[in-house]
Formats: sequence, C-alpha cells, structure tokens
Amino acid sequence: MRAVLHSERARLTVLYGSLLLLAGGGLIALINILLRNGLYTRISGAVTTTVPAFEGTPPPAVPGQRVPVPAEKLDPGATPSPEQLAQWQATKNLTNAVEQATLHELLVVSLVALAVFAVLSIWLAWWMAGRVLRPLGVITETARRLSGANLHERIGLRAPPGELKRLADTFDGMLDRMEELVGAQRRFAANAAHELRTPLAVQRAAAEIGLAGDPPPEKVARIRSKLIEVADSSQHLVESLLLLAVSEEGLEATEPVDLAGLAEAELAGIEGTAPQDLVVVRDLAPLTVAGDRTLLGHLVRNLLANAVRHNRAGGRLEVATSGEGVLTVSNTGPVIEPGDVPRLLEPFRRRAERQHTAGEGAGLGLSIVASIARAHGAELTARANPAPGGGLMVRVWFPDGSPAARPAGETPGA
Repeated sequence: MRAVLHSERARLTVLYGSLLLLAGGGLIALINILLRNGLYTRISGAVTTTVPAFEGTPPPAVPGQRVPVPAEKLDPGATPSPEQLAQWQATKNLTNAVEQATLHELLVVSLVALAVFAVLSIWLAWWMAGRVLRPLGVITETARRLSGANLHERIGLRAPPGELKRLADTFDGMLDRMEELVGAQRRFAANAAHELRTPLAVQRAAAEIGLAGDPPPEKVARIRSKLIEVADSSQHLVESLLLLAVSEEGLEATEPVDLAGLAEAELAGIEGTAPQDLVVVRDLAPLTVAGDRTLLGHLVRNLLANAVRHNRAGGRLEVATSGEGVLTVSNTGPVIEPGDVPRLLEPFRRRAERQHTAGEGAGLGLSIVASIARAHGAELTARANPAPGGGLMVRVWFPDGSPAARPAGETPGA
C-alpha cells in the first residue's frame, strides 16, 4: 500500500484530481457569485405587479383575486401613502425570502454536485495516469528482465508519436547498441583466446616433438629459431592488444602533431621493407592536428603496413593529406566485396582465413586504426576499390584539422 501511495501514478492522480477539483470548484463559485449579484433584481422585478399592455378590453377580474395594477412612479417631491409603503415592504420581504431560498438550494445542489464530481475526478485521474504510465511500466519490466542471455528482446511500443514513443524507441536503440557491443566483446574474447592459443600450441609441439630424445645441434638450432619466431609473434600480438586497450581509454593530453611530416617519416621506414615494384605516390599537404604523437604514429604505421602487406605485385600505394584535415591511404590488392569492409575494422577479422605464415599479422591493424581515430574524435571511413585494381581506401577526417566542411562520399566504418 505504501508503495502505491508513493508511486508516480498516485502523484499524477493527486495532481490531475486536484486540477479537476479546482476547475469544478471555481466554476461553481463563479456561478454562485454571478447569480447572487443579479438575483435580487430579477426576483424583485418578477414580484412587483405589472400590467401588460393590452389591445382592447382588459381581461375580466377573477372573484376574490386582486387585479394587478401597474407600478407607479411618484412625482418628484411626492410622499408615498401608507398603503404604498406597506406594499413596498411586502414586496421587499417576499423578494428577500425567495432570494435566500434560491441561494440556499443552489448551494446545497452545488456541494452535492461537487462531491460527486470529486469522486468521479479521482477515478478518472487514476485511470488516466495508469494509461499514461503504462508504457513506462513496459519499459521498466523489459529492463528488469534484461540480461546477457536475452538482449534480443525489444519493447516495440505501438503508440502514437510522442514523448513516450520516442523514449521506447530510444531504449530499443540502446538495446541494439548494447547487443552489438556484447557480441563484439564475446567475439573479441574468443578470437583473442584463439590467437594466443595458436603460438602456445606451436611452442609446445616444438618442445615436445622437436626436442624429444637427443636431437642433433642442427635440429636444436631450427627449433630454437622457430621458438624465437613464435615468441616474437606472441609479443607482437600482446603489444597490439595493449595498444588497442590504450587507444580505447582515450587521450589524457594532446599536442599539435604534424601529420604530414609523420606520414613522410613512416613512408621512409616502409619503403625499405616494401617490394621493389611497389609504386608509392604521395601528396602530403601541410596538416597539423591535436592529438597524441605516439598513437598517431601507430595509426599511420598500421595503415601503411596494411596497405603494403595486402598489396599485389606491381601494385600501387597512395598516401595523401589535405588542409581540410583528411588523411587518405589507398592501395591496390585483392578485390574486396563492399559488404565485407565494415567487418575488416573489427579485431581479429581478416579478408581470408589465416594461413599461419610469417608476417601474416594478427588481424588487429585496422581495428587499432579505428580505435585511435575514435580516441582523437576523428571519423574513419573505408571503401573497397573497384576492379581491376582492387584493394582498399581508408580516409581519416580530423575535425580540428581545419574548419572546412566535412568530407562526404563514404559510409562511416568507425
């Protein structure tokens, strides 16, 4: 009972009921005031005997009944007779009596009507508050039932457009994002476990099989080299995961960073390990953004490394910066379906199945780029290049790089 009295429905009932009672009481008070002001005059005019205007002969007198006589106005300075004074006093007494009886009856009827109206108002207010708050009850029950196992449930409120409809739709949209995030976390955990389990299995197999018995020094050297290679791969994977975690935490401090100069320096490092037949085209206009120099270096490095790793023989790599705050990296390579592009921005996602070859990578490059872009408030868009060149074009737009308009043409990927 206490919970009901302290509920929003009870508060709305009190509010609506009070407003209806105030409106009804005000209406009754207004009627009584207006009627009281003019009631005496109307009754006095009705009681005062008057003779209507007749055409022809007046109607015959009824035996035992006084014939009405018109009200007479006394001449100025004339003194009313005792009979006139008695008649005036009788008229006044009758008028007062009728007025008092009428006002008393009106007051009693008004109070009874107000009591009935009060009960009806409270019931209507309770019913109305229940209908208004019913969607909130649905939202509350849905939120109470939610857990990691039933995030697929939605409210799906069927109601006319309004505040509660927008609230329910917003809640459903939040559930969509939560389900997507929970699914992404589950996939991330599963993929990370798989990626970390593979090198451990290789190390165990190399130790148990390769070093079984009394292997010759040449075999020991090969096993040692393999173990070091696997350890380096595991270290790179762990460092990538740490970098991804750091970028997701956001920026603690920012400084002006020459992104064009940073891209030029990373290009110089990439060209030493890139294939000789790779054509590198650069168009680096001055571009300074506010951010973390180390994270932005990883962003550019991962974009260039991804463009080189997934290129083809005799391919092309284009790097450009503009004064509008845009960094663009485009490369040739295998033809990618446009629907597969958003998936490539998720952790541990590759265009093809992993082959476990040297230099293959862990599938974290573009996801780290997307995370760093989000940390800097930048917008990352990716687009598959059409055949026959194929490959991918990634564009990162930094809003604080320039007051120019936002670039258009691609679908946001992060």
